[in-house]
Order: sequence, then structure tokens, then C-alpha cells
Amino acid sequence: MYFLYSLLYTFAMLLMSPLFLLRREKYASGFRERLGNYPVFKLDDRKVIWLHCVSVGETNAARPLVDALIEQIPSHRIVVSTTTKTGHELAKTIFAEKVDAVFYFPFDWKFSVRRALRHFQPSLILLMETEIWPRLIVEAKRSGARVAIVNGRLSGRSFRRYTRVLSFVRTALANVDLAMMQSKPDADRIKQLGFDEEKIAVTGNIKFQNPVTAAETGLTDELRDRFGITNDEPLIIAASTHEPEERYVIESLEGILGRDCRLLIAPRHPERFDSVANLLSEYSYSFTRRSSAPAEHDKTADVILLDSIGELRAAYPLADIVFVGGSLIPHGGQSILEPAAEGKAIIIGPFTHNFEAVMSEFLRNNAVRQTPTAPQEFQISERLSEEFSDLLENPKKRLELSANAVSVMDGSNRGATQVTTEHLADLLTKRG
Repeated sequence: MYFLYSLLYTFAMLLMSPLFLLRREKYASGFRERLGNYPVFKLDDRKVIWLHCVSVGETNAARPLVDALIEQIPSHRIVVSTTTKTGHELAKTIFAEKVDAVFYFPFDWKFSVRRALRHFQPSLILLMETEIWPRLIVEAKRSGARVAIVNGRLSGRSFRRYTRVLSFVRTALANVDLAMMQSKPDADRIKQLGFDEEKIAVTGNIKFQNPVTAAETGLTDELRDRFGITNDEPLIIAASTHEPEERYVIESLEGILGRDCRLLIAPRHPERFDSVANLLSEYSYSFTRRSSAPAEHDKTADVILLDSIGELRAAYPLADIVFVGGSLIPHGGQSILEPAAEGKAIIIGPFTHNFEAVMSEFLRNNAVRQTPTAPQEFQISERLSEEFSDLLENPKKRLELSANAVSVMDGSNRGATQVTTEHLADLLTKRG
């Protein structure tokens, strides 16, 4: 079964090889490391915890967990892997003084996985948010390492995809020692995939507990000063946008952008920064880029393009309204938790299947506005415009959404990191 998986995985990699060549900046970053060729890592008598985060979202979410592991399990060293270049760069920055190594996750071939395991010799591997890598999991088990899913989530769409190869998924999950899921529906789904119920724990979502750092506070002040952001002119942030959401947002603000509000756009993927800048040049609005040298017109630009990595969290405190992207298209939405933690009025589109449990809780508590599905494409901007206009014209409604978001964030999920760390401590002390 694993032989067939390796063949299919290799075939998929061959199909992707043109991307490695044409877009090597994104897809070929860390290529040598992903083949198992890592810089020197000096082993000592301390055991190693390997934490895997995929991209920026998981890396940000891991902040409180890393802090808790350092404080409560100080006998272990921590190493962090990522899949994407943006996640790698962020991890190198935020974990610089906290972990012993940041590296690229190996390709899921036997030889590259075994090289990584021999190099770091982890006693525990943590996979953030149900990253199921069959070869890594089985080879980790053979090496004597324990494997745990942390902050696990399993959307209905992912669940249906896994059921198509249920026998193989069940075999892979049999080698996982513990699955700590965000919610009961997540736990129920992984149980239906054949995971041992006794190894499942519902711990809540550690993203609810992700405090802003002093460095981010300083960056917030820097952004405020450079771009002349004041309380007199509302700022809308379009966060983690995907193509063509930037166009939808701009069109939804026709007649009010530059007059009643300003807009900050933060595209989800760095390789789209230039294309979004080109899009902005098609409109009559003035705009500026974060990556450009500071200039006087920064303070009056209608649109600010946040073409930087890892600065979106620091921008949230400046916003009056936050639209969270990936949700006007069938991508499934990006997380609303970071702007919610800042007490912002949040708008999101109809496609949010990536965060079903979170959205359910926020909608139930009137802590987010969600636009309905639009039958026609032109109606996407229209319905988004209705939400923007209503919140801009009614500060009380913004305040109510903000207060409700903070209330949800201050709920029971605040203890998720502590519960997760306790389960991991117990797992490390178990025999066998």
C-alpha cells in the first residue's frame, strides 16, 4: 500500500515539476532541505520535539504552543518545520530565540523522511491542523517517535476526500498516538475515519490564544505613522485575499473609497503582490505599497498595498472593519480569529468550509457578518458593498460586532493551549 502511495506521490511531483522551474521562487525554496539535506544539528542529551506548521497561518497559531512547551516541558528541545517559503520566513523570525532549528518539511518519500528523522532524532512529532503525511507518520513510528495531531480540524470537504481512500487513511492514522481536535465535529469526523476513540481529545482551538507581541505593537505604530491612519477616517482591511477578491472589494467600495474610508489590501500569497499592484493601477484611486520607500503621499493614499510578509497581525489594530478573504470564492476562507482578537468588525464571504466550527460559533453569537451566496458574479460586489456601507454608516453596529467578537475570543477556548500542553506532557511520559 505504501509502495503504491509512493508511486502516486512521485507521479504527482513529476506533474508539478514545471512549476518548480517556472516559479522556483515559490515552489523550489528549500528544495535541498526537502530532499533531506539539512544544516548541521548538534544532538545532545535532551530529547527533541518536532513541530510541523504548513504555512503562515499554522505558524502564527503555533506561537502560544511553542511558548507553553518551552515553559512546561523545558527538558525538550523544539525544532519547527514548514512547507511554504512564507511560513519558513515567518518561523525564522518569530521563533528565532525560542527553537533550535527551523527547516523545510521533507518530501514524503522514504529516503527524504528517513534522512530528516536521523538528522533531528525527534521523540515526538506534532502535526498542526491534521496534516496527514503517511510516509512521515509510519517512518516516525518505526524510528520510535510518537506522533500527535495538534489543533486538529477536519472540514466536511476534507473528510469526504479522505473517505475516498479510507483504507489507506485508516492505516496511516493507526500510527498516530494522539489526535487533539478543535471541536466535537472535528473529533467525530476523525473517529469515522477509523481513528481510535480513546486517542482523541477535544482541546479547543489554540488560535483563540495568540497574544500580540511587543514587536508587533511597535510595528503597528510604525504603520500608523507612515500611512497617516487616524480615527477620523475609517480604515477597511481586506485580509488574506485571493484572486479575484481584490477586484470585488474595490468595486464594492465604489463611491465611498477615498471619500468615506481608506482601504488596506493584504494579498494571501506574496507572488501576487505585483499583479495586485497592476490591478490597482487600473483604477483612479491613489495607492501606495508598503515595500516602496516612504513618501509623503503614503499618508493620503486611498489604498495601501501591504506587500510584506508577517505584518498583517500588526495592521489589524488600525482597522475599523476587516474583510477576511478566501471566502468570496470556493477556497473555503481564511481564519477570522486574529482580527477578532483585536475586537474588529468582521465581514466574510459565503465560502467558509475551512473553518466550520469557528464560523458556527461566531455566527451564533452575532460576532461576524457573512455575505450570502451570489447567483451572479456582479452580485458578489453588490452584497459586499451592502455590508461595508451598513457598518460604515452605523458605528454602533460596528461596536456590537467588535464586542461580540472579543466575547467569543474570551470564552472557553482560551484554555486550549494549556489543555494541549497537558496532553502532550502525559503522552511523553507514557511507556510503549
